[in-house]
Parts: sequence; structure tokens; C-alpha cells
Amino acid sequence: MTTVLGWTAGVAAAIGLWVLLAYNSLVSRRNDADNAASGVDVQLKKRFDFIPNLVAAVKGCMAHERFLLERLAEIRSEALSAGAGKRAALAEEARGAMETVFAAVENYPELKASANVMHLQRALAETEEQIAAARRFFNAAVTSYNDAVQSFPGSLVARAFGFARRDWFAADAEERARPDAGFGGR
Repeated sequence: MTTVLGWTAGVAAAIGLWVLLAYNSLVSRRNDADNAASGVDVQLKKRFDFIPNLVAAVKGCMAHERFLLERLAEIRSEALSAGAGKRAALAEEARGAMETVFAAVENYPELKASANVMHLQRALAETEEQIAAARRFFNAAVTSYNDAVQSFPGSLVARAFGFARRDWFAADAEERARPDAGFGGR
């Protein structure tokens, strides 16, 4: 009888240890996904921080583009106070507007040759590359998390403790269809 009780206690302890390890693994992967999402936000904020520089660099020479420059400033203000989902949508609108501005810059030789504008274009291109890298990292972290949440037997622990599948960062149809305006390529 004591052997059966000892064996049962051992099995219960092993199951308890497995649940603990599976739970901790899920928490770790969820935190990795949250960290990766924050990394995307950091890069988007960096993009928004460039907007005042962009506006200042081209404002004087592009009076007829004033509406676009004013909209960029509005987008930046909205994004700095918005939640993550809205911020991502505004970031995509800002990216499209910046591509339009830089395409227009091509028509202004004095702007095209400006060291400030050229530096800003390079910095924005680098930022776009960093945003793309942050999105790839986020999607990799989400994939790892989703694998753990959906795979058996970890799915049992995930369901018991409320871990749910997450969505990847995906480009919307408009972004996939938007042509390159000659700024940095994608």
C-alpha cells in the first residue's frame, strides 16, 4: 500500500513539475512576444520623431505641399497619444505620406541637393529597415509563443491558464499594393 501511495505521489509531483515548467515556458514566450511588440513600437516612435525634421527641411520649398506636411504633423501628434493598434495604423499613413513627400522632393533640385534632406532620407530609410527587422522579430516571437500555446501537451496548460493564440504583424492590402515612390525601395 505504501508503495502505491509513494508511486502515486511521485507521479503527481512529476505532473505538477511538468505543469510548472510548461506554465513558465508559456509566460517566457508571451513576454518575448510583448517585448518584440514593444520593439516595433519603439521603431515606429523613432519614425514619428523624424516627422518634425522632415517638415522643417522641406516646408519652405514646398509651399504647395503644405497640406501634406500639416497632415504629417497631425499624424505624429495623434500617434504619440494613441494606443498601439491605432499607432500602427497612423504609422502606415505617415510612411505613405513621407514617401509622397520624398517623391515630390525629386522635383525640387534645391531640396534634392540639400545635405539636410539627403541625411534625413538616409536616416528614414535606415529606420524603415529597422521597423521591418522589428516586425520580423515580433513575428518570430509570436510564432514561438503560438507553437507553445497550440502544441500538445502544452496546449492543456495554455488553455487551463488562459494563454491564447496571438496574431502576427501583417501588412494590410493597401500596404501590399502601394507602389514604391522612389524612396528607399521595399
